[in-house]
Amino acid sequence: SQVIKLANPEFVEREGEQKHEEGCLSIPGYVGSPVRPARVTVRGTDPDWRQRVYTATELLARAFCHEIDHVDGLVFVDRLSPLKRDLMRRKLRKRAREGWEEE
Repeated sequence: SQVIKLANPEFVEREGEQKHEEGCLSIPGYVGSPVRPARVTVRGTDPDWRQRVYTATELLARAFCHEIDHVDGLVFVDRLSPLKRDLMRRKLRKRAREGWEEE
């Protein structure tokens, strides 16, 4: 296990597809299955100002995609199909009206 810290991460390469259930601390209690690349290569700057490149598959590839989405102002809901995204937004609006109590 290793902690990876990158500033200004960017994709160098993306290939394939995978679709697995995903959640986010930004939207607690909700999950979806966005399509993500099966393999990614990511480049960024580490805390010591060194350029780093990582190639990842499976869970780590999904994690890189998920976190880079946050850098780009997106959450996993933005990666769902339009129908599923609309359903999720309706649930979120309803929950917000009800005061965000635990489900």
